[in-house]
Amino acid sequence: MTTSTTGTARIPTRPIGTSGLEASVLSLGSWHTYDRMDFSDAVEMVSFAAEHGVTLFDVGVYGVRGMQPPPLTDVLFSAIVRAARLRREDYLLSEKLWLEGYGDDGFRPQLEHALFRVGSDYADLVILGDLRRDDLDLRELVLDLASLTEAGLIRAWGVNNWSAANIQALLDVAAAEGVAGPQIAQLKYSVSRRSIPDGDPFARLFEQGLTMQASDVMEGGILAGNIAPTREVGRDPGSVRERIVQTVPGLRALAAEFDTTPAQLAVAFTLTHPAVTTTLFGASRLEQVRQNLEAVDLVSRIGAETLRARVEPFWVDRDVVDPAGP
Repeated sequence: MTTSTTGTARIPTRPIGTSGLEASVLSLGSWHTYDRMDFSDAVEMVSFAAEHGVTLFDVGVYGVRGMQPPPLTDVLFSAIVRAARLRREDYLLSEKLWLEGYGDDGFRPQLEHALFRVGSDYADLVILGDLRRDDLDLRELVLDLASLTEAGLIRAWGVNNWSAANIQALLDVAAAEGVAGPQIAQLKYSVSRRSIPDGDPFARLFEQGLTMQASDVMEGGILAGNIAPTREVGRDPGSVRERIVQTVPGLRALAAEFDTTPAQLAVAFTLTHPAVTTTLFGASRLEQVRQNLEAVDLVSRIGAETLRARVEPFWVDRDVVDPAGP
């Protein structure tokens, strides 16, 4: 882990797998984020995040041509970083690639369209979406991504919520072909959902150099105290969301004991996992970013082992969700 101390205090960075890239321990995501914000507020928020060391920004094309209203959060991001006067070399861009759009021409048409929308010549990282197809040739997939790397369109790639077995298959294919395999797995990880990232199947992957991007760490805002979110919330593996809601008062009490907030406690917990490169969060207010940045210090203040032990009662998907993944 490295920390820059030049000027404004900046959060640390950690390696993205074995790629040679490093990302800030917190990354800012854009799931219909910027299209819900005043533009000036979005520029201020992104500027503040970058100034304090957030280097990884996650965007994606969340919609299809002709959709009404049109999906614009990634397009807005291209204007936001220009207005914030961020140079392209000052940040890492993470794009989504959807397997539903993977066909005879590979990922290239989809990626070029996404890069056109976001105003960049390349993505530092691409994350493949959930695997819902059984007709994919993993060797062709790995070689296609290798060709995008060779063309300078991407620098590293990873997967979102793939099973341990399928990730191992990708790693094996990449090793056999002499090309780079997946470097990072984006996984649901929170004080409530720990079975997959903390299980043995993924531990074996982490031993091979794979790292993790923790996502959905607030359970759609529930763990921050919003027990009845009005916006769309992610999938509910194991159907444990109601049990998660029931743990909120206890989590709130523990946060008060540590003189912090439930949201900060939730973020800090994810950073205690030794394989976590970065924790992805969405924010539509500057104060949310400020609070999450402050959560980084909680790990050293409380201690990783103590923090993990004290939140263990809130682990609700234990023995419910298969640790091997979907």
